[in-house]
Amino acid sequence: MTTEASKVAAIPRRILEEVSKVVVGKEWEKEVFIVTLLCGGHVLIEGPAGTAKTTLAKTFARVIGGEFNRIQLTPDMLPTDLTGFYLYTMKGSSKFIAGPVFANVVLADELNRTTPRTQSALLEAMQENQVTIEGKTHPLPSPFMVIATQLSYGAEGTYPLTDVQSDRFMFRVCSDYLGEEEERLVLERIDYLDTLNVRQVTNPEELFALKAEVKNVYVSDGVRNYIVSLIDRLRRQRDIITAPSTRASIALYKGSRALAYLGGRDFVLPDDVKAMVKPTLAHRIRLTPEAEMNDVSPETVIDKTMEEITVPKMEC
Repeated sequence: MTTEASKVAAIPRRILEEVSKVVVGKEWEKEVFIVTLLCGGHVLIEGPAGTAKTTLAKTFARVIGGEFNRIQLTPDMLPTDLTGFYLYTMKGSSKFIAGPVFANVVLADELNRTTPRTQSALLEAMQENQVTIEGKTHPLPSPFMVIATQLSYGAEGTYPLTDVQSDRFMFRVCSDYLGEEEERLVLERIDYLDTLNVRQVTNPEELFALKAEVKNVYVSDGVRNYIVSLIDRLRRQRDIITAPSTRASIALYKGSRALAYLGGRDFVLPDDVKAMVKPTLAHRIRLTPEAEMNDVSPETVIDKTMEEITVPKMEC
């Protein structure tokens, strides 16, 4: 490995170490954030209030660098509060006022506190890295990443994300309460943690090189077919009314490849696919009312489906 390649390969480790200075525990959530970055996607983090969702997102954004904007979503926000608007003068001239979505990293805090109409303002931005206002298209900075937090499904004063909106998030992770030892560590270090004293450890140029490296990770026909079979079998489950789309298949493919890279490998294992299945698919699945009444969850349907699929043997 060349010196330049070694430098690029060390970026994920530097990011993880720096974020861990402030965010105690939540190792899997941090890893999924880095996988999202390597895939060029967007990530949704869900959980109860006070479980460090915003802290993790804000710290991660500071560490990877670039321009950062935070949007606190509220019920009275309008789409133009996110995307921007044209300011017209009495003389008939106009000036475009860019909204907070114009940044490399956008933290959309408590996304499900705002209305579906305002949520939808992010759709074009997340899919095409641009926004169209009054018929004029404005490109967003590159790289561009949305990190959104949301309160647990069904929390008071929330608006569930639409299927289309959920599908734009490549991955979703759940932030839960800390264990006793981690909670003690937070209390011991709280004065330091409150400062969010972290440094930027990379830049957009390095991230472009890192993403290019990830694309060189080998995915065998067996692993690729494993992904396709899993998605196809999920679509046939009778408890599901909204199944994962082809976008989900692509996300699972890219996520497994990125996770293999983080593991120091240049090839994907079936275990990489298994690890990324729930972050990729669970938020894209909608169950029938009958299944929900019987306490069936997307995660249990995924587990059942994975048991039905033959795991491929690795090629020698």
